[in-house]
Amino acid sequence: MVHYVIRRLLWAIVTLIIVSFVIFLIFYVLPPGDPAVLRAGHFANPQLIADIRHTLGLDKPFWVQYWDYIRAIILRFDFGYSYQYSQPVKALIINRLPATISLTVGAVVIWVSIGMTVGAISAIRRRSVLDRLTMIGSLLAISAPTFWLGLVALLLFSKDIGAIHIFDGAGTYVGLTANTGRWFGSLLLPWLVLAAGLAAFYARLLRSHLIEAMSQDYIRTARAKGLHERQVVWRHGVRAAITPVVTALGVDIGVLLGGAVLVETVFNVPGVGRLAYDGIHSADLPVIQGTVQLAAFFIVIANLVVDVAYAFLDPRVRYA
Repeated sequence: MVHYVIRRLLWAIVTLIIVSFVIFLIFYVLPPGDPAVLRAGHFANPQLIADIRHTLGLDKPFWVQYWDYIRAIILRFDFGYSYQYSQPVKALIINRLPATISLTVGAVVIWVSIGMTVGAISAIRRRSVLDRLTMIGSLLAISAPTFWLGLVALLLFSKDIGAIHIFDGAGTYVGLTANTGRWFGSLLLPWLVLAAGLAAFYARLLRSHLIEAMSQDYIRTARAKGLHERQVVWRHGVRAAITPVVTALGVDIGVLLGGAVLVETVFNVPGVGRLAYDGIHSADLPVIQGTVQLAAFFIVIANLVVDVAYAFLDPRVRYA
């Protein structure tokens, strides 16, 4: 197990380097706009643009810029300075990360709780009215785009513009340490919107694998031993069917920690996803690189955790 984890960590480092190179190459060969021109403003002149390019290091060859970037990350964990904010990208990410973590953790709790419960009930009561209703509802939730669902939720349920004044609206986020009550209220609607489609997906995923698991011989053996049906379902059936659910969960958590761009933009949550959106909009290459590197890091680590968790969830899994 230890050797496997070490190998995966080494491959994670290689993956992050490849990701950084690809992102750097894309925005060097196909730039969305000259950052120096954007920074110079409306009264730009060739000399001012040249000075800004020199200050930002944009006049250096590609390989020199990339080497300086990688060296700064390895030696100082430095992602450079934002062209737009004139601040270290690391500081911007650290300031935005708590909002993204809050959004991710709350949504994970909701969609896992709902998805696992609905999926298990539907699998046990297959072809019942409840099963058909939950699967139809799941299909509708999966089909609804997140940004559309967020806008509809604001129009219907937000306190400022909604028809039914229940939840706080967009732009109301406050930090957990600043005001716990307002923090919870400002994120409740984004949590529900973000969890809706994922809960439906997890319910359908668990249902399909649990139906298959409940038809296996070891389930009949567990029932023959006189175990309670709840123990048979959750201890034996769900444990055997949960492997693909854990795989999807690891990837989804890694992606969301890298930034839930749509939800953060719709609800104006100052997270990493909104920072990446603003960086793309203003051609802020250091911000784009930093947020993409962060997303890649979370995805790689999440997959490593999932692979290690397999050995505890499924006794048949062994790592050399």
